Amino acid sequence: MEKKKVLVTGIGGNVGQGIIRNIRSLPYEIHVTGTNIVEFSSGNYLCDSFYKVPYAFDDQYIPRIIDIVKKEGIDLIIPSTDFEVFYLASHLTEIPCKVAVSGLEATRIYLDKYESWLHHSQNNIPFAISFEPSAYNNQFSQSIVKPKKGRGSRGIHINPKDFSGFSDTEYIVQELHSGEEITTAFYVTKSKKLHGFITMIRSLENGATSLCKVSAKYDHLVLPILEKIIVNAPVVGSANLQSIVTDMGVVVPFEINCRISGTNSIRSNFGFKDVQYTLQEFLYDEKPDMPVIKPGVAVRALLDIIYPDQTDYESLKDNSFKHYTF
Repeated sequence: MEKKKVLVTGIGGNVGQGIIRNIRSLPYEIHVTGTNIVEFSSGNYLCDSFYKVPYAFDDQYIPRIIDIVKKEGIDLIIPSTDFEVFYLASHLTEIPCKVAVSGLEATRIYLDKYESWLHHSQNNIPFAISFEPSAYNNQFSQSIVKPKKGRGSRGIHINPKDFSGFSDTEYIVQELHSGEEITTAFYVTKSKKLHGFITMIRSLENGATSLCKVSAKYDHLVLPILEKIIVNAPVVGSANLQSIVTDMGVVVPFEINCRISGTNSIRSNFGFKDVQYTLQEFLYDEKPDMPVIKPGVAVRALLDIIYPDQTDYESLKDNSFKHYTF
């Protein structure tokens, strides 16, 4: 099989690193080029080549990506951050390779949590009730203020006493529900069919999953939500639904990521291999394998990457530099 070249963005974060580790685990000959907004991070050692890029909303981001695609002969881009998903989807006709992204309207809706709420409420799809701060007048007994766009679980404020410091352009107020937090990864084929999904009950630490277990307990409640999402927005490929299951057994979604999410490296070990499905459909034009979900639990731990005899970080671009893990 001909060796392919895949560009994975955001390799400084757990999403991008998980994508690359999944690629390495598969029986494909793939050269991985990584990008990030800084020269050096914990993901550099995973890459065969690396480039620093501007933020996705910078005017030079798309020209820089196009230059890298041409220089490296990239066959496929797999973005790992919400902003990159949106801006890449906005410029598909300019990028001279395949890009694993949903349709532009889906990436726009799910980049912004308030837009997500409006879209879901208009289409009778469950979602945590949301207000812009200026419209919030203590409608909830418990509230959470969070950034409208990106940032994972960072920048949140629980039950603030004063909402005047939160601008409508940057924040939303959501009803804060108590219960189990679940994360559901699902994959939609290019033909707009739900290929499968996996739900895990999880605990978070610093905005990322630290402990999780596979659970089918809520699948009968999650499935109709996923089906409505797919019918009402052009979601393609891997996506992620984050929800709270209330004490009354109601699934309340509060965020959708229109991309491969951070537990990709965990769930591939439990039978849901959405990085593989992405490669099969977008890179090799093959029908993706069917998921076979297995039970299990996972916990994340720290890993050290050691570069012996080096005196600085910036030159350590990729895996060509001697290193080992400990």
